[in-house]
Amino acid sequence: MHHHEELVHLEDTGLEFTTTCDLERLRSLVVQWLEIIGEDPHREGLVRTPQRVAEAWAFLTRGYRQNLHEIVNGAIFHVEQDTMVVVKGIEFYSMCEHHLLPFFGHVHIGYLPRGRILGLSKFARIVDLYARRLQVQERLTNQIAEAIAELLDPQGVAVVADGIHLCMMMRGVEKQHARTTTSAMLGVFRESAAAREEFYRLLSTSS
Repeated sequence: MHHHEELVHLEDTGLEFTTTCDLERLRSLVVQWLEIIGEDPHREGLVRTPQRVAEAWAFLTRGYRQNLHEIVNGAIFHVEQDTMVVVKGIEFYSMCEHHLLPFFGHVHIGYLPRGRILGLSKFARIVDLYARRLQVQERLTNQIAEAIAELLDPQGVAVVADGIHLCMMMRGVEKQHARTTTSAMLGVFRESAAAREEFYRLLSTSS
């Protein structure tokens, strides 16, 4: 069975992670799928579509083949202060596991350190790690929060995601402007209304 090695380049570290996805089997399934829906996979416009779709899905699901500690690659730093850190507006793109249609939006992360902080570029990589899978937004939000808690053991983690779901927009009636917001609060953010209020205040004032 043929396997394709997908190279994921981590520009800020210079590392490459080699992950495996069976592109040939995916390509064959796309050919069958096109036939089932009534198309001719051999017509000019579709001849290369199965290969393109296989490669696209390898990319869109690469989170299954990545590892949290490898993508962070030791970018954890020790600090004395315990000032709240907020990272706002991280774009995410994911695939709804119910209809295999895209949903996308922004993730906002806050945490209260306990002596350790994470390099800022790594938050986007953590979001991608869990977004590049079949997902529901609620689980995506929780997985991001739990990953940060595992890495840093902070006093608390807050994650808010707002997304637009094409499965709703394309299939629904008069739902084109609907957005979904989910949140995960761990540690002090779950226990303290003051911590949550500070987080939301920083979200509203950060540029």
